[in-house]
Amino acid sequence: MRKMLFAAAAIAAAATPAIAQVNTGSGNGLVAVNVQNVDILKNFLNDSQIAALNNLGVPITVQAPISVAANVCGTTVNALVALRKTGDAACDAKTANNALANIVQRQKLKQTK
Repeated sequence: MRKMLFAAAAIAAAATPAIAQVNTGSGNGLVAVNVQNVDILKNFLNDSQIAALNNLGVPITVQAPISVAANVCGTTVNALVALRKTGDAACDAKTANNALANIVQRQKLKQTK
C-alpha cells in the first residue's frame, strides 16, 4: 500500500510541472496582442466595458493564444512562430472576435462570463 502511495505521489509530482508549463511562462504559445483602438471590440463588449478599457489607456496589451493572435492581427500562425523564435512575439490587432473580447475581459477587466 505504501509503495502505491509513493508511486501516485511521484506521478503527480512529475505531471505538475508539465501542467504549469502549458499555462505559464515563456514558450507557452501566447502572443502579446496590442489593441490600439478599443472600438474594434464594440461588437463584442458593452458600452461600460469599452469605457472601462478607455480609462485604462490605450494601447492595451493582452496575452492571447497564437491562433487568436494570428486571426485578429491579420497574419499567420507560422509568421508569429517565426517572431517567437526571435523573442518578438507581438502584433497589433486589426480586427476583433469573441475570443479576443473574452481574453480582454479576463485580463484587463478582471471579468468572467
